[in-house]
Amino acid sequence: MRYLSVCSGIEAATQAWHPLGWQAAAFSDIEAFPRAVLRYHYPDVPLHGRDRAAGESLEDYADAAGFQTIKGDDYGPVDLLVGGTPCQSFSVAGLRGGLDDQRGNLALEYVRLAERLGARRIIWENVPGVFSTDGGEAFRRILSALARADVAIPPGGWQNAGIVAPGISGYGLAWRVFDAQYVRSDGHWRAAPQRRRRVFLVGYLGDWRRAAAVLFEPQSLRGDSPPRRDTRQGIACGVAPSLTASGRGVERTGETRGQDPVVAVPSADPAFTLPARECKGPLPERDLSTVICEVPVGFNARQDTGTTGEISGPLDSGRAAQAWRVRRLTPVECERLQRFPDNFTRIPYRGKPAIKCPDGPRYKALGNSMAVNAMAWIGQRIDLLDRLEQEGRL
Repeated sequence: MRYLSVCSGIEAATQAWHPLGWQAAAFSDIEAFPRAVLRYHYPDVPLHGRDRAAGESLEDYADAAGFQTIKGDDYGPVDLLVGGTPCQSFSVAGLRGGLDDQRGNLALEYVRLAERLGARRIIWENVPGVFSTDGGEAFRRILSALARADVAIPPGGWQNAGIVAPGISGYGLAWRVFDAQYVRSDGHWRAAPQRRRRVFLVGYLGDWRRAAAVLFEPQSLRGDSPPRRDTRQGIACGVAPSLTASGRGVERTGETRGQDPVVAVPSADPAFTLPARECKGPLPERDLSTVICEVPVGFNARQDTGTTGEISGPLDSGRAAQAWRVRRLTPVECERLQRFPDNFTRIPYRGKPAIKCPDGPRYKALGNSMAVNAMAWIGQRIDLLDRLEQEGRL
């Protein structure tokens, strides 16, 4: 599998997919520190664009060096396009400029790049706030552009999981909200010790069934529904072609807050729901996934939590005055929260050795990154489906 990564950040995708033997065709990012991280760890992978010139405005630089300048044949054949375009325009914590904002419009530039590349698969990641931005219109436009069909907003708005059938030459789509604290995958990818809910949108050119088979576990694809559902039960959702293997990966993944999946159809007909089996896991009451490194947390003041210690438990308010103190997470602890190796972001930077790498850019890059364990689970599902297809079992 050859993939091209845009809005790459510090490359959670490559960390997750290296064990699969996948090859990165190129990376693209316009932030100075992530570009330095990518050059340091992946010197043999092309890094699109150039560094920002002194005095050059960010807008001019982005127009000249951003991923929207990638041509279809710049980096050879690409099987998969992956990227998490800027979320500030969709986040409930931001101004919610939507697709009219320059950063939000990069979601549509991502769609155009997918068309230029002719990539068979796409993976797009963003915050759940995209569902409600502009009354749901922003997500509708993204889905419609990828599917090449007029997708209607379902009655009641977008839910936390769903499927879109493709139009002519469009992508079949499936999306699902994952919380990184519940996602465990094969190998050493453990669940992340943080609440971090993100939308993962998977597309497969011309076929929604393969997109759905990536995100939804086999037990949720049988089409039979339990007679009743408790209010806090999650839903694994979707329909897919016959999946003859049990499926590798997660023990507990994501949640959809007790809602049935929405199937958005490329027409003016009302969207409808599909029955689905439940998936395991307690459901968080609300999204706490602010920039992870800016949130003070409690640690045992008598325990060393340096680069080798384990992250301590939550703050015990009854003992806070005596045994506990509140402090900022260290960069290494933030790396662990996102499932990166210790000191992955401690690199030589701007003429200084790695030991003097500033903390600020490390915090920002980690806070903007995808969770490695979530990307590992998705990659393993795609890898499994590809192997089943090659064996003639799909």
